[in-house]
Formats: sequence, structure tokens, C-alpha cells
Amino acid sequence: MNHRVIAVALATLASLLSQGALAQGLRPSGVPSGKGLSARPGPATSITLPPADAVPAGGGSGSAPRQADFIVAVVNSEPVTNNEVRARLARAEVQLARQGGPMPSRDALAREVLERLILERVQLQQAREAGIKVDDFSIGQAEQGVARQNGMTVDELYRRLGREGMTRDRFRDDLRNQLTLQRLREREVEARVKVSDLDIDQYLREQQQGADAAATEINLGHVLVLVPENASPAQVAERQARAQQAADKIRAGEDFAAVAREYSDAPEGQRGGGLLGLRPADRYPELFVNSTQGLPIGSIVGPVRSPAGFHVLKVVERVTAGMPTTVVQNHARHILLRTGPQLSESAAAARLANYRRRVQSGQADFAALAREHSQDGSAKEGGDLGWASPGRYVPEFEQALEALKPGDISEPIVSRFGVHLIQLLERREAKLTQREQRDMVRDMVREKKLDEAYATWAQELRGRAYVEYREPPQ
Repeated sequence: MNHRVIAVALATLASLLSQGALAQGLRPSGVPSGKGLSARPGPATSITLPPADAVPAGGGSGSAPRQADFIVAVVNSEPVTNNEVRARLARAEVQLARQGGPMPSRDALAREVLERLILERVQLQQAREAGIKVDDFSIGQAEQGVARQNGMTVDELYRRLGREGMTRDRFRDDLRNQLTLQRLREREVEARVKVSDLDIDQYLREQQQGADAAATEINLGHVLVLVPENASPAQVAERQARAQQAADKIRAGEDFAAVAREYSDAPEGQRGGGLLGLRPADRYPELFVNSTQGLPIGSIVGPVRSPAGFHVLKVVERVTAGMPTTVVQNHARHILLRTGPQLSESAAAARLANYRRRVQSGQADFAALAREHSQDGSAKEGGDLGWASPGRYVPEFEQALEALKPGDISEPIVSRFGVHLIQLLERREAKLTQREQRDMVRDMVREKKLDEAYATWAQELRGRAYVEYREPPQ
């Protein structure tokens, strides 16, 4: 069978089974500054319904008679039935047909659907053992999210699903399962992933090596100690010692601009503090590019020799092709109520909805409520989270924030941390600092590691499960 066709099928099945727009994948990372909202950005898989005429009534099975059900596999004493496989298979086939291209054989696709159902069942069993539960409030939020993605109301969504043979209860059960799986994966996989500065540097080196030199821009600090033509060996040695002295001062922490003004014979040493300015790499001397390639921001190189003399270089800024230099940032504040046995998501949402009404009517101040009630590290600042670039927060929080205009207050929003009430204070376009660019790279590397860690964890979980396959009845 064509491996590319199988790969497309697997990707589609992953989209169908993960319900990414509801679960949002494995986003959240550590909790800097005690604010409990840090996350890696990344594209979330969206649930887009097929056109209304794409799925015949009955979930894609057309007028085919419904077969008698039977067990096709047992997972830790829990059955997987033929009808479950057929229903999931029909959804996968419709999705693949919409994408176009070659279709894998039905038998191969059915086997893959069965394997994914088994893996899903194993994870749901693990979630039950871990005591993970999903409140009806989260299900309602997920319903609204799917409807919004497809440009319809919740009632329109269910009318549409009804025409495709999907009942409201069945769809809500699917949402509950996928949200349960999300929380299990966050709980089990998150702790496995760490991203070091070395990981970031390696990623940047790989990007730079694969990028067109004209598309990568760098800003270098430069100190030049000239060597006269026909200089004697003693003069060359004296000039090299002077350049080395400049390099040693910079490496010891002295201000680069001050050292450049003192030591550099280049014009920019006096005028611009030794900075050559952000420019495409192919507009720099090859010696400069080769000497600094792959080095992290802040690195000092040299002295290196050229026909002109000795150079000391500092990597001040680097913009790799495809990396944004400016972003739209949000300044927000929030109130977080953490949920548990003493406070359900529904109760927390009701309490936050009351706070929202009080603030909007002028009866209460948002910051004062946050200081009094928020269970987040930002409470002492009145819930203020400061300025944040895209990807700073978990996707549920970020999606709600992006839908607001300055001054707006969201409806209560559920995330893995609890239930939030969010107010957007300001929005601006800002140039990313080097640290913020590295934070974005950290998020990219983290996402890749999360995918790898999830695959390993899922394989381990599947390996510990007892699975018995059953032959269909004759």
C-alpha cells in the first residue's frame, strides 16, 4: 500500500480522534512568575464539519442496512464493538474524501481506526483510575467552540449533526471523552518535557543552516584594529595584542559600545557604538558570517584576521527566515478560581459570571475582586498579567483573549488551571526582543518534544494493556 496515502489517513484520523479544537493538544508548559498560564503556541487542530450534502443520513453509511453488532476487541476486559469501528470509519472516510487524493483501502483504514479506538480506550481507563472528570460546563464550552468554528449556533450544529446520524448525547459523550483525554495527556506528558538553552541554540543553528543567506538578517557589533600594509611582525603582534585586549574587556562584561569607542579604528566604532546594523547575511563579509554562524545571541568572536586587520565581533541580533520580528501583544488581567472536590467548574463559572455582572454594572472593581478572590500568583497585582506575546497562555485562555476588544470582559473560561474571568486592557504591535524571540523558539522546540513524549507515553500505555482481538462471527 502507498505509504503516503497511509500517512494522510493517519493524520486525518488523528484530527478526527483528538478533537483538537476542543482539547487543544498538549500546550501548557511551566508556570513562570506563579501565574499558571504559560504555554507553547501552535496550531490547534480545528473541527470543521463537512458540507451538509457530504454525509448521507446515518453517519455516512448511506442506505446500507445496519449490521448486527459484535465485539471486535477486548481492552482490559472492556469491549470495542464492530459498530463503534464502523461509525468512526465512516467519519474518517468522509474526511479523507473531502481532502481529495488517493484513498487507502477500506481494510487498512478499518485496522487503523480499530487501533486508535483501542489506544483511546486504554487512555480513558487510565483517566478513570486517575480520578479525572469533566464537568458539564466544559462540555458546553466545547459545544460553543465547535459551533463557532463552523459559523453556526449550537442549535444549528445539532440539527446538522442530526442529519448525519449523530445524536446530541453521543456528540456530548465524544466531547467528554476527548476533554478527558486532553487532561490525562497534560497530566502525564507535560512533566516529561524540558527545553534547555542548548536545545534552543541547536534549533537556531539548524534553521540558520537551512535558510537562504539572503533571507537571514544579522546585526553584529564590530571592533576593528587596523594593521598597516607592509607591517612588520612586531607591529602585527602589537595590533593583535590590542584587539585581544578589547575582546577580553568585552568578555569580562564591559560595555561593548564603550570598548568600541576606545579601541576600534572603524567609523562605526565612534558613531554607532560598533554596531553594523541589521542586514541580510549576504551583505556581510564572508569572514564575519562564517565566524558567527550558529552562535547564540551575545556571543563574542575574535580576534579574527583579515587583510584589513584584526576584528572582534559580537552577535547582537539575528532574524532567521520565517521568524516574526513584530507581534501583536495583549495586556490583560484575570481572576482564576481553581476547581476540585470543593468547587465544581459550574459553580466556579457561576461565581465568576456574578463578578462579571457586578463589574459591568459598576458595582465592583475588577482589580479589587482579583486581589480578594483570585487563586493565581497575579492576584496581588489585581490579576494583572502584563504584556504578553502570542502563545504565552494556554489556548483556551488565548482564544478568549483574542476575541475581546480593549475593556471587554470574557465569559468564564475553563482551562487546565481552573476557570478564568479575563479582561483585555490594551493591545499593541511590538517589536520582539531577543529574549522574546528565544521564548518563541522555546515554545516551538517544546511542541516538538511534546509530540515525541506523547508518542512514547502512548506506546508505553498500550504496551501495558491487555488486548484480545476477536474474530467476526461466521
